[in-house]
Amino acid sequence: MKIIYNKRFPPKGYAAINICGVIFARHEQKPLSDRTRRHEAIHTRQIIELLVIGFYVWYGIEWLIRLAQYRNRKDAYRNISLEREAYGNDKKESYLESRRLFAFVGYLNAK
Repeated sequence: MKIIYNKRFPPKGYAAINICGVIFARHEQKPLSDRTRRHEAIHTRQIIELLVIGFYVWYGIEWLIRLAQYRNRKDAYRNISLEREAYGNDKKESYLESRRLFAFVGYLNAK
């Protein structure tokens, strides 16, 4: 997993962002925690499954739906199925070894 540390991207408040399997992380997060690495590795798997473009289309559409549902940007973000899967499993060291294809679909139901 390639990690690029910098001062401006992602925005403050976020440790890292995954763009096509490359992790951009804030310089002050160096080195990224194992948990953040696992979180981003889950996103990389999702990106591959959805053939890159599909991941970003899915993410954007679901974020808009969740924004309408929760009327709060942070709540919308945390309730995207792709994020719910990543946050729900980033503490599990071997999660990706047993993860099913398209596992994020099981996280679509709102809390």
